[in-house]
Amino acid sequence: MSKIKIVVLLAILYFCQLLSGFSQNQIADQIIAKVDNFIILESDLALAQKEYLSRGYAQSEASHCRVLEDLVVNKLMLAKAVIDSVVVGDQQVDAQLENRMKMMVNQIGSEEKIEEYYGKTLEEFKVEIRDDIKEQMVVGEMQRTITQDVTVTPKEVQEFFRNIPKDSLPYYSTQVQVGQIVKDPEMSREAKNSVKARLEGLRERIQGGEDFEDVARLYSQEPGAKKTGGNIGFFQRGELAPEYEATALRLKPGEISKPVETDFGFHLIQLIERRGNEFNTRHILIMPKFTKKDIDRATNFLDSLRTNILGDSISFEKAAKEYSDDMNTSSSGGYFLDPESGSTKISVEELDPNVFFTIDTMKLGSITKPLVFNKKDGSEAVRILFYKDRIRPHQADIRLDYQRIQKAALNKKRSEVLAKWFTESQSEVFVTIDEAYKSCNILNK
Repeated sequence: MSKIKIVVLLAILYFCQLLSGFSQNQIADQIIAKVDNFIILESDLALAQKEYLSRGYAQSEASHCRVLEDLVVNKLMLAKAVIDSVVVGDQQVDAQLENRMKMMVNQIGSEEKIEEYYGKTLEEFKVEIRDDIKEQMVVGEMQRTITQDVTVTPKEVQEFFRNIPKDSLPYYSTQVQVGQIVKDPEMSREAKNSVKARLEGLRERIQGGEDFEDVARLYSQEPGAKKTGGNIGFFQRGELAPEYEATALRLKPGEISKPVETDFGFHLIQLIERRGNEFNTRHILIMPKFTKKDIDRATNFLDSLRTNILGDSISFEKAAKEYSDDMNTSSSGGYFLDPESGSTKISVEELDPNVFFTIDTMKLGSITKPLVFNKKDGSEAVRILFYKDRIRPHQADIRLDYQRIQKAALNKKRSEVLAKWFTESQSEVFVTIDEAYKSCNILNK
C-alpha cells in the first residue's frame, strides 16, 4: 500500500473515531466550553486534536488553541442556526450518512471489518454518528449562508500572491492534464429480459407468501440489503431516480411493482407508506452483467471516436462533452479536476492509480486505444485517455497556478468574513470557556 493510501486510511479512521466517540471512556468528559445550549467536552477537543494531527500538522500549544477555536466557532454556528432557523432536512442527513458509510466501506474493505473494528453493528454505528453528521451539515449550511456572496477579483488574486513572502511560496509536485471519454456498455435485450424474468420470479414468491425483506436479503445486489432487507426509508420527490420515484408513487401501500429499470439496474419496489410528497419504500436490486458483445460495441464506438479526434474531425473536449457517459468529467471537457482548486491541472498524487500508471507510459498529446476498466461501483466500462500536458515540480507561479492561488485568496477572504461574523455574533449567544483555556484568547480575537 502506498504512503498516500496509508495516510488517507489513517485520516478516515481518525475521522470515524471522532464521530463515534471511540475511546472516550479513557478521556475525562469535563465541559470546557459552552455556547448557548451546546457544550464542548475535554474528549471532544482531544479527539479533534488527534484528527487534526492525522492530517500532517505539528502538535503545539498554538495548534491546540486552533482546534478549540474551530470547535467553538462550529458550536456558535449551530447556536446561530437555531436563532436564524437554518435547518437541514432528515432526508439530506440520511443521504449524507449513507454516502459516508459507503466511503468507509470502500476504504476499509467491508461492512464486516467496520463492525469488527468498532465492536458494534453497522446500524448501531450509524445511529451513534447521525447527530454528528447533522451538526456538520448545519455548520456547512451556515458557512455557505455567511460566505455565499464572497468573491475575489483578478486584481485581488495578484495582490494576495505578491504579499506571500518568497521563502513561503508553496512547492507544487508534478501536475498533469489528463482527460477521459467513458462509454458505458449498453445491455443486450437478452440480458435485460433474463434479469426481468428473475425478478418476476421473486415477485411471485413474495406474492405467494414469502417475506419481502427475507427475499431482499438473499437476492438483492444493493450493498446494504443484507442488513436492511431492502428498506431505504423516506424520500421526497426529486431525490431518487425518476423511474424509481414515478413507479413508487403509483403504487398503493403494500403493493409490489413489476421490474423497473434505472441507471443502477432493475428493481422490484414495494411502497410501505406515503405522507404527501414523502414516500417510504423497500426494493430488490439486480444488476445485469455485461456480455463480451456489449463491451465490444462500446469499444468499437470509442475506437471510431478516437480516429475522428486524431483526424481533427472533432476536438477531444467537444467529444467528451457530447459522448462521455462519465458525468464527473464530461462537463470539464473530459479532464480530471483538482479537488481543491477545480483546475484541470491535477497533482499526480490525486490521480487514480490505474490512470497514473497508464499515462506513465504515454507520450504527451497521445490518446490511448479503448481500455476496459472497473468504475467505483464495480461495473465495467470502456474509456480512452488523453494525456495533454505535464508540469514539472515547481514553486508557486501565478501564470501556472492561477486557479490554485485564486482558491487560496478566496479562502482567505472567506475566513476574514467568518471572523468578522464570529465577532459580531458573540453578543447574540452565551459563550463561556474554561479558565484552563483562557490563554487561547479565543473570544478576544
